[in-house]
Amino acid sequence: MISSWAGSMRDALAVAEGALVTGDVPVGAVVLDAAGVELARACNEREASGDPTAHAEVLALRRAAAALGTWRLTGCTLVVTLEPCTMCAGALVLARIDRVVFGAWDPKAGAAGSLWDVVRDRRLNHRPEVVGGVLEDECAALLDGFFAAHR
Repeated sequence: MISSWAGSMRDALAVAEGALVTGDVPVGAVVLDAAGVELARACNEREASGDPTAHAEVLALRRAAAALGTWRLTGCTLVVTLEPCTMCAGALVLARIDRVVFGAWDPKAGAAGSLWDVVRDRRLNHRPEVVGGVLEDECAALLDGFFAAHR
């Protein structure tokens, strides 16, 4: 299952590199429709925009909703290079994403199975499928390189 998402994760990694230009943490996200066609993509833009909510996932979800003309992203998959945080996990649940695929695990802030498991919380009305660890080493290396340069 993980290998079937490698191509989409490579796309998300390429998007993530765009964040380096503005000094943002290099996280990239791609939203695919049910047929696997890309609807939207985004990288982190918090530094670029001064917006604390400008995480790659939130921006990609907004753009996908605009492309479809509805906030309900049923049938869609969010592919992201880093395990979503609580804000992003909540956003993808509210957007009714069917599946979240991520690369690197985030033991300090992850909310899709590491520190928390917001996306599969039985108290919520929607629980997307979770596929973690896709191209994990490549995704982690991009982040490790960024943080090593900023220490």
